[in-house]
Amino acid sequence: MTDNQDTQTYRSGFVAIVGRPNVGKSTLLNSIIGEKIAITTHKPQTTRNRILGVHHFEDGQIVYLDTPGIHKAKAGLNKYMLETAIRSIGDADIVYFMVEVGPKFIDRKDLGEGNKHILKTIREYKKPCFLIINKVDLVDRQELLPFIERMKDAHDFDDILLISARKNDGVKELISTTMPFIPEGPPYYPGDMITDRTMRFLAAEMIREKTLLNLRDEVPYSIGVSIERFLEMDKGKRFHIEANIYVERNSQKGIVIGHRGQTLKQIGEKARIEMEKYFEQPVGLKLFVKLKKDWTLNSRALSEFGYE
Repeated sequence: MTDNQDTQTYRSGFVAIVGRPNVGKSTLLNSIIGEKIAITTHKPQTTRNRILGVHHFEDGQIVYLDTPGIHKAKAGLNKYMLETAIRSIGDADIVYFMVEVGPKFIDRKDLGEGNKHILKTIREYKKPCFLIINKVDLVDRQELLPFIERMKDAHDFDDILLISARKNDGVKELISTTMPFIPEGPPYYPGDMITDRTMRFLAAEMIREKTLLNLRDEVPYSIGVSIERFLEMDKGKRFHIEANIYVERNSQKGIVIGHRGQTLKQIGEKARIEMEKYFEQPVGLKLFVKLKKDWTLNSRALSEFGYE
């Protein structure tokens, strides 16, 4: 914002993206920002933290909050993730309630307990809410009409938008529809800033993403990553990173390491390539696998991993 710009004409506000696991919230955030700042996999509960992304436009900015998928939770990491998502609804000016459609979902007559709980929370906070129907590229648009009518019966949405976050279809229209709902206010973040997450955090998430993508289904939830060293070398011309990949059970260590270390090597190579692309500098990466028994239920361990 320039010195002579009228602050009263500047718009800035927060939008929380909420929904069940795997509906495409992180993919949407990345599409809006134009950079990959949130990891994405086909595994449920990939997003654990609230990821902030800033979309700048001519006379304002929209601060998007990507949230963990809302699911049943009683304790530990699950409880932290649920509380993070619910808190984001309270912090936001607008809520995107995101659902997916496709061959498995289009004919469902019931919203499901998870979606009902999300809508109940949105109503309690009395927030403007857009229904975002994702993955519409997987179905015939005519098939969507009964689904949309069922959703209209469930809540009085301020708008309903159809998108394919993966194909970036409908995303520009979503942003332009959102802008009039953004309140007047000062900029919260500088014009060149797209996320408040540090390079250390992003590096850890890249490692976790590649680990999830290389492991079979029973292991990923137990994976935690900590960056032990993040050094700028040669006056910032390259980075040296050392990280620990934590598992909950000793039997999982062998799965992550793989035969003769091949799985861990693949994880490291893929993570290093993504880091170099994002950081635009050469990266030296060393990975180690360690045991932290039942860490997802341990409050101290959760705090050490930043889940607090």
